[in-house]
Amino acid sequence: MFQSFKFSNLALRLSLAAVFLWFGIDKFFNPDYWFNAWVPQSIASIWESIGLRSIDIIYVSAVFEILVGVSLITNIFIFFFSGLSIIFLILVIFFNGFSEVVVRDIGLMGSFLSLMLWPKDRKFF
Repeated sequence: MFQSFKFSNLALRLSLAAVFLWFGIDKFFNPDYWFNAWVPQSIASIWESIGLRSIDIIYVSAVFEILVGVSLITNIFIFFFSGLSIIFLILVIFFNGFSEVVVRDIGLMGSFLSLMLWPKDRKFF
């Protein structure tokens, strides 16, 4: 039983890491696509009103997603980054509205929640 805990946790962490690293890295290569497709004009206006370039929203989210991916791979700060990721995904849904992406984000939030609720006894991992 403990062996299955070990491998299921590893599989969950690595699959989530792949998604977040993929999106985070892609944002550095295609920032204009991500900005035009996912950033509402109202959010861009708020960023510009405080003196930041609106495209920086993409770079900040890219850095965050890469940090989440690294955390998942290294198994460090899992609870912290899982909680932040759930908040991040809720904000994505809130600001972008309900679409087919919501289904993906709900699955990702459930995965992060399961990591947060995972048994804390690390001698099995």
